[in-house]
Amino acid sequence: MNAFRIFLVAVFVVIAGYTLVVVASHGLNLLPVFFGDMTRMEWPGQFNLDFMCMLLLAGLWVSWRHQFSVTGVVLGLVAVFGGALFLSSYRFVESFRTKGDMRKFLLGAARVP
Repeated sequence: MNAFRIFLVAVFVVIAGYTLVVVASHGLNLLPVFFGDMTRMEWPGQFNLDFMCMLLLAGLWVSWRHQFSVTGVVLGLVAVFGGALFLSSYRFVESFRTKGDMRKFLLGAARVP
């Protein structure tokens, strides 16, 4: 679990740093570029579509894990729009909240007796 936590911190730091550089250079103009690549039907668009589906799956998992409570749905939406930056920090916190119990980590504490 410690190696996984180190990985999560590394993901967070790298994505946060990269994002800061891109925002400083190009601003917050993500959505037109993201969806524009998809409309061109080329490899960058295919990657963006695949990535968007992964974000939707991650958001659905987070919401499901919290039994689709209001908090769970909100966290799921944050997962969709926050991507790896949110998910790395969410999973880092949850790894401690569940004391490294992978069943609780993956299913949510309420689903594990």
